[in-house]
Amino acid sequence: MRCEFVAVACLSLCLSPWPSATPRMQGKGGTVSLQISSAAFSAGETIPKRFTCDGPDASPKLSWNEPPPKTQSFALIMDDPDAPVGTWVHWVLFDLPAETRELAEGVPKQEQVANGARQGRNDFGKIGYGGPCPPPGNPHRYFFKLYALDAKLNLKAGATKADVEGAMKGHILAHAEMIGRYGR
Repeated sequence: MRCEFVAVACLSLCLSPWPSATPRMQGKGGTVSLQISSAAFSAGETIPKRFTCDGPDASPKLSWNEPPPKTQSFALIMDDPDAPVGTWVHWVLFDLPAETRELAEGVPKQEQVANGARQGRNDFGKIGYGGPCPPPGNPHRYFFKLYALDAKLNLKAGATKADVEGAMKGHILAHAEMIGRYGR
């Protein structure tokens, strides 16, 4: 009797769903695994100075995997929830074409980039990427959030994070994020 119980318990464990190490995001398109990474730093690690206000302030190279089949565009938002004045927006990029799988290092700080994507206004009051620039103290966390969307947003360049988030409502197929850290 005891052997039968152990056998049934082991079989139950073997057949039960095991949590995946790959983050899965539930979106409009069902369960999808969308991942974002950077060649410049690993998730959770320090963002190199060249991508901050203490260096050339270039955007880091980012890449991601295949999105859900109905993806029409991507949006990317980078922000710092640890800023003393509340969440600080560092980068707003939207209407990235669906076939895009990476952003090169140093995306030009202009309203429209070569692939047709548009850039919004960050909390520095500028278009494009504004790298980490925290006050002295503990390192801040910088969230790079990528959204696969079932539509283009068709907002004007210079749109804010709030504009983009509002336009994305009901259109998010999948979402991925990566966190980098930086302190002074």
